[in-house]
Amino acid sequence: MKTIFAVFGDPIEHSMSPAMHNAAFTDMGMDCEYHAFRVGQDSLRDALIGAKAMGFGGVNLTVPLKEKALSIVDADPLAAKIGAVNTVYFKDGMRGYNTDGIGAKRALDNAGVDIANTRVLILGAGGAARAIGFQFANDGANITIANRTEKRSHDLARDISSVGTAQGTGLTNLKGLIAQADILVNATPVGMHPNTDQTIATADSMHPDLTVFDIVYNPLETRLLKETKIAGATAVNGVMMLVYQGAEAFRIWNNVEPPINIMKDAVLEALGIQKS
Repeated sequence: MKTIFAVFGDPIEHSMSPAMHNAAFTDMGMDCEYHAFRVGQDSLRDALIGAKAMGFGGVNLTVPLKEKALSIVDADPLAAKIGAVNTVYFKDGMRGYNTDGIGAKRALDNAGVDIANTRVLILGAGGAARAIGFQFANDGANITIANRTEKRSHDLARDISSVGTAQGTGLTNLKGLIAQADILVNATPVGMHPNTDQTIATADSMHPDLTVFDIVYNPLETRLLKETKIAGATAVNGVMMLVYQGAEAFRIWNNVEPPINIMKDAVLEALGIQKS
């Protein structure tokens, strides 16, 4: 019998996960399908219980469900520390994991960017920012969290300090913060389709030695990354973070190594980009 996997979120129409995972299942000859379902925070518990009852192999969670899931599933130690879950496996109950951090790390590795001993400025203080902050701090980076609501940035930095060096601040001195950073991470939805004219920073605030990593992957080249290229800095888009976090979820569910290039090409094709 076919095994079903899914991604839950609201909104969910933009998700590339079905294309990515279904391409992997087809390539590996697995009798599985992956679908997207719109699920709000108030319905998450029922949706997860229902998915388990119907024999789903596992689910991914996207905004706004990652932090809400923590009170529903049995989170592994990393996900519990991060405070967000993006992958749920139904073997032996409902086990929650977070693969965003490792996805971000591998995306930068793929771009030839070493995280250790760098100054990383993360914009945003939500679930993705938490995962990336914990992962990068654990890998030896000095983390600064900058967020519009400054209290949230201080709270997150305090949490991240349990594994490394971190501090929080507001956005009033963003240009100065970027000037001091080696890596800038946009962990907000600013610039995501359909609001593609928006950017959280412009070229005049960047320097050529900066790496700008935008976790937004639709569009592939956000306005932030266009500004990055104008500044002569290194631009890293969000596609490979999506692919690598999805690959880690695939491993958790199936205990096999997924076809990374097939997953990447499926995402690019879904975005209307020529395959690599």
